[in-house]
Amino acid sequence: MTRSLLRRSLVGAVTAALLAAPAVVPSAAAVRDSAAPGVGSPSGGDPYFPKDGNGGYDVRHYAIKNTYRPGNGNLSGRTVVHAVASRDLRAFHLDLALDADAVLVDGRKAKFRKPDQHTLRVRPLRPLDAGQRFQVEVRYHGNPSKTRVPGYGSPFFQERGEGLAMGEPQIGPWWFAANETPADKATYRIAIRVPRGREAISNGELVGRRTTKAWTTWRWRMKDPMTTYAAFFSAGELALRSGKDRGRPYVYAVTKQLRPKARQRWFKQLKRTGEVTRWLESEFGDYPFTSIGGVAPGVDADFALETQSRPVYPVGWGVADISLLVHEMAHQWFGDSVALRRWRDIWLNEGFATYAEWRWSETHGGPSTDRWLRATYGAYPARAKYWRTRIGAPGARHIFAWAVYERGAMTLAALRNVIGDADLSTLLRRWAQDNAHGNVTGRQFRQLAEEISGEELDGFFEEWLDDRDKPANTAANGLG
Repeated sequence: MTRSLLRRSLVGAVTAALLAAPAVVPSAAAVRDSAAPGVGSPSGGDPYFPKDGNGGYDVRHYAIKNTYRPGNGNLSGRTVVHAVASRDLRAFHLDLALDADAVLVDGRKAKFRKPDQHTLRVRPLRPLDAGQRFQVEVRYHGNPSKTRVPGYGSPFFQERGEGLAMGEPQIGPWWFAANETPADKATYRIAIRVPRGREAISNGELVGRRTTKAWTTWRWRMKDPMTTYAAFFSAGELALRSGKDRGRPYVYAVTKQLRPKARQRWFKQLKRTGEVTRWLESEFGDYPFTSIGGVAPGVDADFALETQSRPVYPVGWGVADISLLVHEMAHQWFGDSVALRRWRDIWLNEGFATYAEWRWSETHGGPSTDRWLRATYGAYPARAKYWRTRIGAPGARHIFAWAVYERGAMTLAALRNVIGDADLSTLLRRWAQDNAHGNVTGRQFRQLAEEISGEELDGFFEEWLDDRDKPANTAANGLG
């Protein structure tokens, strides 16, 4: 996700409403139930968002088949969740904000109920054994843009004949049955059926498109693991451009709400994604996915997002500038491929992507990363609120605070001054490659930094990530 002091705040009404709301904590009854033998927890265990995610199983694959009507925003469909039980289960939970119509476990009808708007409780006909592979088919319907969950609102956008499933940290349960935690990544097959003459764009590679008299079904495949919030679809009247960039497939889409000349300007800029991707490979190693792209929808979303393999840039911002493309494509390494285990470590996503913007500037005739570091450091007095956010654990209300983005980048720029350019380059490439398609913590990054540099860095990271005051202007902090 992208923020910039030079652009409007990306945190739109949905995210603002989410972060302004108190954390939703499971009820005492839910806690007692989750502790009972054989019942998977209704929480993924992240203290920032305890209602998100579930325990007792690991998802391996989502097969999503939805019908969506952009004109009125109605959605119906089914998700088949392929999972492995991590304990004996007589019941388990999924995240689903839509209305559930039927549930089958391994082809047999299962009992189900919704203890709250966000949660689906499933009791299979036969208990599941630890280590057992199983499939859950959930059928559902609703209008996701009008489906508001207490404490969440709705992250789904629907307006002017277009729909967009895009949000962070939540979006999955508004269009499929999910285990909404970044710690449980899976592969995806996504089929979106829309009225004939409309387009439906999603993640990964387009593997099929079938048109009948009234409908067109668009089929997409993401064969690399993906978090639920990085999954998306955009549907409506969209102009498409597809092909290959040095052998790598791409798909770009721009809303037809724009006039032809404006669309062409967008396509011209989006096609720079290939150039940006090649530069990022020179910095961080091989691109982690098989396709690239970008979508410029016409909905009024006030943020861009690093949806896996194909970022989304709403057109209300005007044509995306190159730093925005760099930011969202850097997230393909840091945030999508190397994903968080817990939301407290969000700086590993946003700080790294912002640092990539600074590196692009440095290598393309602009200010160096060190100049960015020192100018930013000098711009905020010690008494400024800017320094009070503990960016190594900012709290649920502040995961998208500007300090997380900018001070995260400052941390890497200062680390470069402490351990040297060669070691930082090795560190970032190792971090991206060793943890590709996995989940990480901030502690792991600190340990790898010490391993590669051979230096003790506890004091450095405490100053930049853990403390609530301005780091001292010293060589030990990468500033002297």
